[in-house]
Amino acid sequence: MAFRSIVYILVVLIVEVLSGQDPKRPNIVILFADDLGYADLEVYGHPTSHTPNLNQLATNGLLFTQFYVSSPVCSPSRASLLTGRYQTRSGVWPGVFVPDTAGGLPLNETTIAEVLQPLGYHTAIVGKWHLGVGKEGMFLPTNQGFDEYLGIPYSHDMCPCNFCFYPNVSCLSKCDDQYTACPLFDGGSIIEQPADLTTLHDKYLNRSLHVISDNAAKGTPFFLYYAFHHTHHPKYAGKQFRNTTIRGAFGDGLAELDDGVGQVMAQLEKSGVLENTFVLFTSDNGPSLRWEKIGGNAGLLKCGKGTTYEGGQRVPAIASWKGRITPGRTKELGSTLDILPTICSMVGVPPPQTTIDGVDISTLLFEGGKSPRDRFFYYPTTVKPDYGLYAVRYRQYKAHYYTQGSVNSDPNNHDPDCRPTAKRTAHNPPLLFDLNQDPSELFDLSNDTDYASILQEISKVKAQFEATMVFGESQNSKHTPDVEPCCNKPCDPFPQCCTCSKSKKDFHLRYMP
Repeated sequence: MAFRSIVYILVVLIVEVLSGQDPKRPNIVILFADDLGYADLEVYGHPTSHTPNLNQLATNGLLFTQFYVSSPVCSPSRASLLTGRYQTRSGVWPGVFVPDTAGGLPLNETTIAEVLQPLGYHTAIVGKWHLGVGKEGMFLPTNQGFDEYLGIPYSHDMCPCNFCFYPNVSCLSKCDDQYTACPLFDGGSIIEQPADLTTLHDKYLNRSLHVISDNAAKGTPFFLYYAFHHTHHPKYAGKQFRNTTIRGAFGDGLAELDDGVGQVMAQLEKSGVLENTFVLFTSDNGPSLRWEKIGGNAGLLKCGKGTTYEGGQRVPAIASWKGRITPGRTKELGSTLDILPTICSMVGVPPPQTTIDGVDISTLLFEGGKSPRDRFFYYPTTVKPDYGLYAVRYRQYKAHYYTQGSVNSDPNNHDPDCRPTAKRTAHNPPLLFDLNQDPSELFDLSNDTDYASILQEISKVKAQFEATMVFGESQNSKHTPDVEPCCNKPCDPFPQCCTCSKSKKDFHLRYMP
């Protein structure tokens, strides 16, 4: 554990002793979807998605219509969720980690798990990590404040894939075949390689339910970070959900995700802790439109994954806490950056002693008040210090200083601005949109003199923020096959030889079907 994290833990323990707070603190559950678009859920308007459990979560919770993630791709978005800091500060740039990336989320970053662990919380992550593996697993979650971990440490397309549906139906989109097969970790040990996608949901769900039931029975507060692989490509689903929806492969995977949400909520109620549990459901970025009819949907928002248009970074989000959060919809601004400082407020400890980009949105969540967030900053997938921010939102206005398309928003997209052929373009004056009236970013106001003062104000906001930004050393610049997870290393021929399935007895694999 890095020095900064140790200092923070000592501060938390001192605050704990001096405050004399009631030790019965709330449980925290974060349900994090992958590549789920703004309009992919029934409650956000999709006409053929089948998500009854998420519908119920929205009925009982607060649905956000203007909720943002810090990046339009996986790794940097996840880093910001867990740290409350823009990914540029922690060095999780540019792009995403792949299996042979030597770096990871730096150990001196303080995660939500490291906030809660010294308070007596049991901390668990189930699912996708995507913040590095590193030499001898140095960047795995169990070195970042998590007591237990069951999951594949990156996207499941970053490994060879043979079949994704029962019975032995081939995957409908391509995967990387230059790396080792997808490893399923239990703690720091690989228990299955390649991971079986057709039974992965059951494994993840069983572990999640036991995290809840075991800790509830012990009276131990818990933090469960359930990071779904759904609905990232390749789409997959187990026997129970294959061919069960009219939306096809995407719908089947989404139905399986929805089942996980429903069973988690049912277990919270069964274990008697629903009224003492804060639940947040959201997604890591916008939809991967490149997969077209088996991809996601951003609805009326422009473009999708990989871009700094609204479709890339505005995501669905539902917060629920029975008896504490009044059900409804909010147009107030929120972000995954805000989750760490809000949790700190909920459990009565100060945020980590470093630059935190999130704000405490407790007043919005629990009192129906205004959000303290009135601005948001958009960094691109391939962020570079030379260019910095691509866009700034201030109140309802958004200014684009640079725009760029992305392969993940589809080379065949009907909108040429979304395609990868739309190279980085500087705008002076910046493009300006009123997102309250024009969430699709169709009508540029930059040449309207009535908005000149708005552009000036946004430029000041941008300059103030960028003056605080110190880019951390890039963690995604070095690559070596030595860090690729392999259950029987050294072996030959590498990486094809990395295949095994350890028994429950060998690895004490708890809670597996």
